Amino acid sequence: MCGIAGEIRFDGRSPDLGALDAVAGTMVRRGPDAAGLHAQGAAALAHRRLKIIDLSDAAQQPMVDAELGLSLVFNGCIYNHKELRAELEAKGYRFFSHGDSEVILKAYHCWGEDFVQRLNGMFVFAIVERDSGRVLIGRDRLGIKPFYYAADGNAFRFASTLPALLAFSDVDRSLDADALAFYFTFHAVVPPPWTLVKGVRKLPPATLMRIEPDGRTQARRYWDVAFGPRDDEQGLSADDWKERVADSLRLAVKRRLVADVPVGVLLSGGLDSSLIVGLLAEAGQTGLKTFSIGFESVGEERGDEFQYSDIVAERFATDHHKIEIDTARALPALEDAVAAMSEPMTSHDCVGFYLLSAEVSKQVKVVQSGQGADEIFAGYHWYPPMLDANDPLAAYAQAFFDRDRAEMGELLQERWLDGDLPREFVAEHFGRPGAERPIDKALRLDTEVMLVDDPVKRVDNMTMAWGLEARVPFLDHEVVETAARVPAELKTAEGGKGILKQVARDVIPHEVIDRPKGYFPVPALKYLRGPYLERVRDAVTSKRFSEKGIVQPDYLERLFEDPGAHITPLRGSKLYQIGLLAMWMEAHGV
Repeated sequence: MCGIAGEIRFDGRSPDLGALDAVAGTMVRRGPDAAGLHAQGAAALAHRRLKIIDLSDAAQQPMVDAELGLSLVFNGCIYNHKELRAELEAKGYRFFSHGDSEVILKAYHCWGEDFVQRLNGMFVFAIVERDSGRVLIGRDRLGIKPFYYAADGNAFRFASTLPALLAFSDVDRSLDADALAFYFTFHAVVPPPWTLVKGVRKLPPATLMRIEPDGRTQARRYWDVAFGPRDDEQGLSADDWKERVADSLRLAVKRRLVADVPVGVLLSGGLDSSLIVGLLAEAGQTGLKTFSIGFESVGEERGDEFQYSDIVAERFATDHHKIEIDTARALPALEDAVAAMSEPMTSHDCVGFYLLSAEVSKQVKVVQSGQGADEIFAGYHWYPPMLDANDPLAAYAQAFFDRDRAEMGELLQERWLDGDLPREFVAEHFGRPGAERPIDKALRLDTEVMLVDDPVKRVDNMTMAWGLEARVPFLDHEVVETAARVPAELKTAEGGKGILKQVARDVIPHEVIDRPKGYFPVPALKYLRGPYLERVRDAVTSKRFSEKGIVQPDYLERLFEDPGAHITPLRGSKLYQIGLLAMWMEAHGV
C-alpha cells in the first residue's frame, strides 16, 4: 500500500522533477517507510512506500527492470503473486525481489495487457516502456485503489490522491458544475471520470488506459459483472447457493492474510466484520487483534456498538481493543479527516475511521474490513422495493437521491444549474445490458459506482492517512461475481443479506446476526449540535465560501433554523453536506 505519482510529457520538455517530488511529498502518510523517484526520457515516476510484502530494498519503487526495459509504480496488493511468480519462473523469468511489484512487471512482459485478468487483488499501476515510450495505467476491478489524473496537450500527470495533483501549480482548481450536481443529488457520490475539481479526473474501476508518446490515449474496460444465475446454475437450491457464497468468502479472507507483517480486523460489531473474524478463526488464526470505536450518544441515538463487538471478541478470544471518543477529541479530528479526503465525503464514519485508524496503526499495518457486503448482498432498505419496480429509475431516485431537481433549484445559485445529469447518468447505467431485473440494475450501479466512491474511498483515505493498509474481502472480484449470480430473493430475505446471514449462522453468534441493522454513527454530526454546528456555520458563512456564489442564502437560512429537521432519505444532514464542501474546498485550496 503506497502513494504513486508521475508526469509524462508530450511537448519535448523534461518532466519537472522538483514538482513531482513535491507531489509525492504530500503523500508521505500513505507511504511513510521509503521514497523513490525515477526519470527516463519523457516520463518520470515517484513513489511513497508502505512496507507490507518483501520488506527489503529489493522491492523498492519506482521499480526498474533494465533487462525487460520496463519501469513501474504500483499501489495495492496482489494476493496471488506467489502463484503468478511460480508460473512466470517456469517460463524462464528471473526475479530479483520477493514481492508482488516485480510480478506485475514480468506478467505484463509475458502476457501483455491481458495480464490484469490474472491478478487477484487491489491495485493501480503505471508501467512505462523504455524503448517505445508508451505507458499503461490500470485500476483494479472494484476501484479499491484510487487513481487521479490531470491531462492537457502537453502532459499527463497522475497521483493516488486529488490534493497531491494540486501541487502542480498549473492544474485548473476551479469547481466543476457537473460534479457539483452529483455531489448534492447522488448522496455526495461523484462518479468517474468527474471530480469536483475541473482540472482533475479519475480513472474508472476495471479500466486500462494506454498513453502513446504523442499524447493520444485509449481506454478500455477489462471486466464487468453479469447478474443472475448462469444457465448451469438455474436448478441450484438455496443451500447450494449458500455453499458457493461460503466457499468464495473463505478463500477471499484467506487470500488477504498474505503479508510479511501481522493482519488485524476492524470489528464494528455488525454482521460483516464479525463474519470476517469468524472465518479467520475458522481458518486457524489465533490471537487476532480486533478494533472497535464508539462515540458519545446524542439523545436516544447510541454512538457505539460495543455490546455486539464484545460478543464476537469473547467468542473468538481476540486481542480486542475498544476506542471511545468524546466530542472534545472528535471535533479537532473532523478537520484532520477533511484534510485527508481526496474528495468530500459526507458519511459520518469518516471521522470514526480516521480516529480508529490512528489507534490501529500503532499496533498493526494491515487490517481486514467489512465494506461492500451491503452493496453486493442487498443489505440496504431500497433494494426490496426494487425487486419488481415498475419504474426502476423513479424508485431508486426516491430512495437514494438527497434532493430532487426542484430542491436543487432552491439550493444552488443559477449559474451552477444545468439539466439533470445525475438522473441521466443513472438512467444510462440502468439501460446497459447484463442486469435485466430492476433490483439487479440497482445492485450493479451501487457495486460499480456508489460503493467505489463512497465506502471504499472513505476507507482508503482514512486508513492511508495513518499508513494503514485496509483489505476488503467482500470485494474480492470472485466473491462479487458469485454474489451477482445469487437470485435476488435470497439476498433480500431476512430484511436484507439473507444469504449472507445463512452463511454466518454456521460461523458466528446469532445475537450478532439477528440484531437490528447497525450503523457507524457520529450522532453529533447527523444532528449538528454544539461545536459541530458552529464549525459548519463558520465554514458556510465565511467570506471565501460566500464569494464563490454556490448556495442560495435563503436555503441556508432555512437549514440553520432547524438543522435536525433537514435529513436526507439516507439519514444524512443536508446542512452538514454543504458545510463539508466548504471545509474541503478551504482545506485544499479549491
